[in-house]
Amino acid sequence: MAQQHLDPTDPTAEPVKGDALARYLRSQATEFLRALRLHRETGGTAGGAGGSAEAALALRRSARRISGSLHTYRPLLDSAWSEEIRPELAWLSGTLALEHACEARLDRLLLALHRLSGATPLPTQSTPATAPGAAGPAVPPPTGERGNLTVGAAKAGALLERQLTLARTRAHSTALQALGSSRFHAVADKLAVLASDVPLTPAAVGTDLRPLTDAARERLTDAVAALPLVTAGHPYNAEALVHGLSPDPAPHAQDAPWHQVRLLLRLYRYAREVPTPDGDDSPLHLCVPAAGRALNRHRDASEAAAAAAQAARTPRIAPATAYALGVLHADQRHEVEAARFAFQQAWQKQTVGTS
Repeated sequence: MAQQHLDPTDPTAEPVKGDALARYLRSQATEFLRALRLHRETGGTAGGAGGSAEAALALRRSARRISGSLHTYRPLLDSAWSEEIRPELAWLSGTLALEHACEARLDRLLLALHRLSGATPLPTQSTPATAPGAAGPAVPPPTGERGNLTVGAAKAGALLERQLTLARTRAHSTALQALGSSRFHAVADKLAVLASDVPLTPAAVGTDLRPLTDAARERLTDAVAALPLVTAGHPYNAEALVHGLSPDPAPHAQDAPWHQVRLLLRLYRYAREVPTPDGDDSPLHLCVPAAGRALNRHRDASEAAAAAAQAARTPRIAPATAYALGVLHADQRHEVEAARFAFQQAWQKQTVGTS
């Protein structure tokens, strides 16, 4: 039987009661335990190839969904239990995400350097970086700005690879320690109980979920309304590049509201999975995949730009290397602005659909 897609904004729709939340949390806890079993069967490593990486991803996915549901529907759950486990789930999902983030960031930056320089392929993890003082790969005689970029690109790539590989190695060790810790086992024990016993409040079973789902939607739409979408009305915003390579290592000031919208969009998506696990056809929900992809691209590009800027602050690097990293940083900030533009286009489609 096809599932009926319930619109939480439709006052005539059948109420979605708290037992739907209990079913959803039980299913996600079961998915967590299934991923944990796969993790143990594949050797108990946090990353790597095959089933181990798949298990780590599944653990993160379930932890995020449970944590998001506890946030959105917290009035319906035992408060002491919820406030105790939510930070632990955030710790777990964040810890498991670090290694993959470092790897993806390095791949993104090396590909961008290669594209920008038009040089020979840059060193990768399977190709050792050129040792200090050794002859680098042969390149055509450089001229002009492209020549400066080509000269510095290989060394910039090697520097980024050293820094991000070190960060990835540390993240891998941290994840291994986390998965073997008593803290992780305490989380797993709580989720094993959750798979059969959801600590709802006494009134939750008969409570309509729609007002809380509406609240998640309103938080998202309010945050989007506060974004500088007029500035993002063009694919590129040169104003965002002004302070990129300043000595201040703080995150880019323009990025924080967009990261918050990404979080709220994810919470809304999880909230909609509770009454309609297969999705729904409301205009807002239909725009979520494209909007989510744009915000993920925004996050990836902003973090890659920050990594390039951090590498450019390395003491005593050659001017050509610093130049290449500066161009790379600007390229990634342009990617940030393009992602904002793509989000705006996706969001306008749902606005048209509801007008």
